[in-house]
Amino acid sequence: MLYFHTRKSKKVIGLQAVVLILLASLAAGCSSNAAVEPSGEEAEAVSPVKKVTVIRNLKADSLDPRKSWEPLRAGITETLTRLNEKMEITPWLAEGWEAVDDTTWRFRIREGITFHDGAKLDAAAVKASLEDAMKASEALAVSLKISRMDASGQELTIVTSEPYPALPSELVNPYTSIIHAAAKRKPGEQAIPLSPVGTGPYTAVKFTPNVEIVLQRFEGYWDGAAPLDEVVYKFNEDGNVRALALQAGEADIVYQLPAETITAVESEPELRVESLAGLRVYLLMFNQQKPAMKDIRVRKAFDLLLNRESIVNDIMLGHGTAASGPFHAGLPFGSRESAQPIQIEEAKRLLVEAGYKEEKDGKLYRDGKPLTLEVVTYKGRPELPLIAQLLQADAAKAGVTLKINVAENADVYLRENKQWDMATYAILSSPRGDGGYFLNAALTPGGSINPANIRVNGLEDTLDELNRTSDMAKRIEWTRQAADIVKREVPHAYAVYPNLIVGVNRRVTGWTPGPEEYYIVTNKLDVK
Repeated sequence: MLYFHTRKSKKVIGLQAVVLILLASLAAGCSSNAAVEPSGEEAEAVSPVKKVTVIRNLKADSLDPRKSWEPLRAGITETLTRLNEKMEITPWLAEGWEAVDDTTWRFRIREGITFHDGAKLDAAAVKASLEDAMKASEALAVSLKISRMDASGQELTIVTSEPYPALPSELVNPYTSIIHAAAKRKPGEQAIPLSPVGTGPYTAVKFTPNVEIVLQRFEGYWDGAAPLDEVVYKFNEDGNVRALALQAGEADIVYQLPAETITAVESEPELRVESLAGLRVYLLMFNQQKPAMKDIRVRKAFDLLLNRESIVNDIMLGHGTAASGPFHAGLPFGSRESAQPIQIEEAKRLLVEAGYKEEKDGKLYRDGKPLTLEVVTYKGRPELPLIAQLLQADAAKAGVTLKINVAENADVYLRENKQWDMATYAILSSPRGDGGYFLNAALTPGGSINPANIRVNGLEDTLDELNRTSDMAKRIEWTRQAADIVKREVPHAYAVYPNLIVGVNRRVTGWTPGPEEYYIVTNKLDVK
């Protein structure tokens, strides 16, 4: 078989924004009065660089595609397969593929593609890149299940360790970005983190970790050179700063605007806001390596303490939907049940049943110690610290003290520190239009988004069936069964499906945000 799968919001512009706008106006006025318009060859010589500035909401300290999605998002790297606007798997660096048998796949690599250093993209280069990536990431090796690869010209044969019909979908994963693993670099130059040699429409000419990437058009791009000379791709976790930069004209595309800034942004005639249902879920992750969180009654209690209605209405300002499971209801395998309302008294009853006793001060104790737990959050998604604060207030009503820890780098903190109890977290639960990624990566030991090393009772057999099933109707059914098991065992408490909120300057053309959050800088991105 051959696969070619393919509100309410106050209008608030802070003093900083007003100052920035006034300064920009003054600068524009001064330059227009003093400038002399060049003409002829002189005008051509001083023609401005055509560029766009993008601000992302999360930091990146590396451009190693085995550790970061940003090289793919920034148009530096590409994968064998990709998603189209209908969330279907389609060809990219691979022009097609076929399943030879249950464990053998044959991929045809496109002709005429070169890496940024001029090296040819062929099956051997793809094989070397994937092997290198799997050596660097055990989680990726687990998810791909590749036991052997053979390269011949433009034909790559992949043999998996077990029947694995989801392989083309897994090759959408940004961590499988194809780079020139054997690329030569100057003596002393860091191998990958600062300069991945990919096949995308842009090359990174400067990278300041956690600050910005300066991207330059790759003239030899196989799908047609980009119309822009340069893209400045910035990182800033402060949502208000991102919004102010958009309003002041310092950025053209800004990801994840705080909901409370939308009205102010939309009041600017040259700006627009895209708020679309995404594939992400905001959740409360439980660290079952801690004694309290091993007890399912404690996990259920905190599931009951999540005020989903308030999160949607008061924090998201309507730009989201209350969650009833890991998968958005709009997906074919998404939950159709209503979201659970907050139930403080029932939560307290479960905690008492778990062995905690209420004392005169209204707090719950065990062995003379108050029930005090740490909840980790991070600023990259501005709603998450607010969700933590709301949970803290409602948990106090049930006699629980929560201490909030705002981590600089949540992923690193959660993996390297084992003393946290809970974390407010955001996960793309169906980034490939399929639930298998989330179930394998977030809920099986060693998964790439499972810092608590969660193991879900009863999930393994169902997940095995899902992983070896290719029929779409059956995959949907197995995914639903898996989601039911997850709901029963409560490894996470699912809070809300947030909208993807992106601010865009109207001068930007040929571009719209996608719910998958993968393809940001493309060779179609342009400005008027």
